[in-house]
Order: sequence, then structure tokens, then C-alpha cells
Amino acid sequence: MSGKNKYQSVEQLIAKVYEEIPDSKIARTFENCFNNTLNKTVEKQEDGSVFVITGDIPAMWLRDSVCQLRPYLVLANQDEQILELMEGLVKKQFSCIMEDPYANAFNQCANGHGFQDDVTAMKPALWERKYEIDSLCFPIQFSYLLWKNAGTVGHFTAEWKTAVEKVMEVFHIEQYHETKSNYRFERRNCLYTDTLSRSGKGALVKEGTGLVWSGFRPSDDACTYGYLIPSNMFLSVVMQYVGEIAKEVYKDHVLESKAIAFSQEIQDAIERYAVVPCAKKPYYAYEVDGFGQYLTMDDANVPSLLAMPYFGYCKNEDRTYQNTKEVILSDANPYYYKGSQLEGIGSPHTPVNYVWHISLAMQGLVSDSKEEKYQILQKLSNTDGGAYMMHESVYVNDVTTYTRPWFSWANAMFSELTLDYLGYHVKTKG
Repeated sequence: MSGKNKYQSVEQLIAKVYEEIPDSKIARTFENCFNNTLNKTVEKQEDGSVFVITGDIPAMWLRDSVCQLRPYLVLANQDEQILELMEGLVKKQFSCIMEDPYANAFNQCANGHGFQDDVTAMKPALWERKYEIDSLCFPIQFSYLLWKNAGTVGHFTAEWKTAVEKVMEVFHIEQYHETKSNYRFERRNCLYTDTLSRSGKGALVKEGTGLVWSGFRPSDDACTYGYLIPSNMFLSVVMQYVGEIAKEVYKDHVLESKAIAFSQEIQDAIERYAVVPCAKKPYYAYEVDGFGQYLTMDDANVPSLLAMPYFGYCKNEDRTYQNTKEVILSDANPYYYKGSQLEGIGSPHTPVNYVWHISLAMQGLVSDSKEEKYQILQKLSNTDGGAYMMHESVYVNDVTTYTRPWFSWANAMFSELTLDYLGYHVKTKG
């Protein structure tokens, strides 16, 4: 067990889970996971910012840190200490973006840790410089969710707005990656998924589609085709958030109109280029190149095709989403694995026949069935290898065999699903 913490609201919520969840294994796993992030991964800095490690890696990912703290948003309007953590994370994330909007992971200070030998514009403050659409979207999403759940706008500073405008500039450049972008990335002596082809330029795409190019997926694996559809979907949603923030907080109608138009441009491009042609039932591809090539699959990491309703691209009942869900939760997805003890979505990031706890939790979060949510909670808690913690991935024929014994993002997803099952939801709208 990770022990008690100083947040009374957290202890009270844990007590409610024990009261309301009949399965003591689920409740105990929730307690362990929910405490662990606050006790072991979060560190306040002298400037009031908050640095969040992933767990077993001593660096902060823009994406992971948002996902790690997201479940605590349900407490942000009643606990000042939790609110301070949230605001501190926003401060840290946007200072990181100003440091380098093409980086995905950062060191606590300019200590030179991480992949300093990568062939890119590396610097000591960066742990890794893999350009990913979602890494820039998550901090904006978290800022918006903090506003909606706590009612606070103090984190919307001048620096926040400057950073968002810088992010939008990067995305517009990467709509024309082939001709306008200077971003390059190569890693020597590694798996092909850890580096970019064409001397670091990456996958060739058709320009002018309206889609935004991404070098890497949320798994930190290189894209096969440069237009990563779940991340473009997420970007479309996040630009709607920027438009609303610009209008309501900054009273900046120029930024508002630019963000809303950008969101619509991306959505139109997704519907034009990402729906798989000639399918009996129309469904979304995972990646496309704009020339007609597409990839049918889904990955365990978020944003994913499975997670579309979760991050707000569509409603759960959307027909194309339901068709897509049917495809990716079947053998048509090469990373959907079935075994004697487990089945679900895995990832090329981990070995064959390993299912991710994140993807299982997401199955529960996008389900309309409370019974299915509970069944998945039981499945998750019963595949913890006796650790009362979530892992990265688990072998389908032996659930005591897994990767990453300490993976805070997976712990957060289990926590959020538990809270979702009990009716504690992160507010995503005003």
C-alpha cells in the first residue's frame, strides 16, 4: 500500500469507494492507485509549479502528467491543496511548451538527462524531443477542464495565451510538413519505431489536406503514415476549447475565430480523408497519408479511436464510431489480443499478446453499461499480478507476467473508471 496522504478530500473519497464498491479487491486497488500518484509522482517546485514523473521514469511527459492528475479534478472545487497542484501543473506544462513545443518529455531542470544523443535540436531541459500532436493538446485540455471543474481562471495567464498561439503556429506549419517544417528526429541504434525515416523527416504525406502531421503516436512510437487520426480528432476538440477560452476569458475574438475555424478545417479533413473507402460499414482509419493509403488498427494509448467519445470528438451513439469500435475490438485490429486469461487492445510498443490496462479502462469509460464498467474493474483488479497497482501491459495467458510494474498513467485510468462507475465524473463542459 502507498499509505495515507495529507489530502483530506482524497481520504474521504477513498472511504466512499470502500462503502460503495462491494468488491474489496477493487476498493483496495483504487486506494493504492489513487494515493500513489499524489504520494510518489508529484513534486512542487520553488516557483510554485508542479513536476510529475511518469512512475518508473524520472521525467515528465506533457501527456502523461495530465492523465495522471485528471481523476483529481472531481475534487478541485472543494480542496484548495488539490487546486494548487492543478494550477502548478498548468504552470509547469506551459513553461515547458515555451521551452520547446516540439518536445514531448522534460527534465525537472536543465540536467541533461534523457536522450541527449538524439539527432534533433536537443537541449539539457528536454528528456526527449519526439513531436506528437497530443503532447501539445493535453495541457490545453487540462487547462479547460480545470476551469470547468473548479471554476477558476487564474491559470489563464499572458504566458498561457502566448504558448497556445505558439502551439497553433506549430500545427499550421505541420499541415505543410514536407515544405515548411524544420523538425527532424533521428535516434541511432534503436528499433525502427523509435526514429523517423527519410533522414529524420518522417512519413511522407500529401500536403494541403487540412490534417496536421505528427512524427510520433501517444505511445512515443513513430507513425507509419503521418496523419494520425485520433490525435487530429483530439486537436479539433481542443481548438474548440481554445475558441471558448479566448471568447470567455481573454475576450480575444480574433483568437476565438482562428481557433474555431481551425477546428472545423481539421474535422472536415478527417471526415474526407480518414473514413476507410469501400468498407461495408464506414469506419475511421488510425493513420492515413492523404494519398489513399490508410492503416486499420488502434493503439492502447490515448488519444485512440476507442477513446473518441471520451475526449469529445463524437457521441457514443455515433454510427461511424460504433462501426470503428466494432472493427478495433476484433481481429481486424492486429493489436487486439485474446488469450486464456485476458483479451483487449495492446500496442506495437509492447510484446505481442500483451493487453494494456489503459485500453481496458478506456473500454469501461466509453461504455454505457454500468454492468460492463464493473466487469472491467474486476478484470483490471484481477490482472494486477498481486501488486494492487496497474501496469503497462499484461500477458494474455499469464496475468502475473507484465511490463512496467509502476506506471502512474494506468493507475489514474483505473481510478477514473472506479469513480466513473460510482457517478463521480470529470466535467467536460460548463
